Amino acid sequence: MQKHSFMNLFIHKLKTDPIPDWAATLAYYFMLSIFPLLIFLLALIPYFHFDINTIYGFINDYVPEELADLFSTTILEVISEPQGGLVSFGVIATIWSASNGVNALVRAVNRSYGIEETRNFITLRLLSIVLTIAMIIVIVVTLLLPVFGHVIIQSLEKYFFLPPETATILNSLRWIVGIGLMTLVLMVLYSIAPNVKLTIKQVILGAVTATVGWQVISVLFSTYVSNFGNFTATYGSLGGVIILMLWFFLTGIILVIGGEINATLYLQKQKKA
Repeated sequence: MQKHSFMNLFIHKLKTDPIPDWAATLAYYFMLSIFPLLIFLLALIPYFHFDINTIYGFINDYVPEELADLFSTTILEVISEPQGGLVSFGVIATIWSASNGVNALVRAVNRSYGIEETRNFITLRLLSIVLTIAMIIVIVVTLLLPVFGHVIIQSLEKYFFLPPETATILNSLRWIVGIGLMTLVLMVLYSIAPNVKLTIKQVILGAVTATVGWQVISVLFSTYVSNFGNFTATYGSLGGVIILMLWFFLTGIILVIGGEINATLYLQKQKKA
């Protein structure tokens, strides 16, 4: 029997699996869930007394111009004062709509492994909701720590009497914490999403690759949009929506490739056995 190396199997899967189609499906569901998620998160901001000008500055400094306009005009008006009803609605809408995106990722990962989904609807939906909550936590930490980390640490110092030395360490580690948490959640996602028993060890490579790949793709895409892309000239007022869809598409590709790497390792082990 011909020996199957990892690279041969991986390249074969990249050629045969419809990765762009799976990524497009994920981008569609991510797009449906992003605004309920943002409305929910931004509705929480008044409770933490963040400066609104700081929020505007963050969006204008770290988000491409077209996306900054889109977010500013459609969402930021909700953060001027606490809105309990909006928070309650945001929780339900965010978890349900975003779980559809995670559910699509579960289906894509299953196809990467070449296995059928036999878990019932309720089990699968609960699994998707749990993974969605974990992903929301990752998004919040990844986005908030680099920008608002110093504000959070100051609050910890004030209310929990955090030692200054600990605060200094946390302040220097806030970027690493965000990346580490994303890797950890992806490891959990890749280990329990497929309808097959996997250990954390079997999914580390895919999780690390997806985390690093997502960081690199996001930085490169943001740089391209900010300096070279002119989506407004082509799509007009829809330029921000198109940029967001493209970023979700690239994110979907990275997540699927992480699953493909883990699936390749699993199939290679099965073939050797």
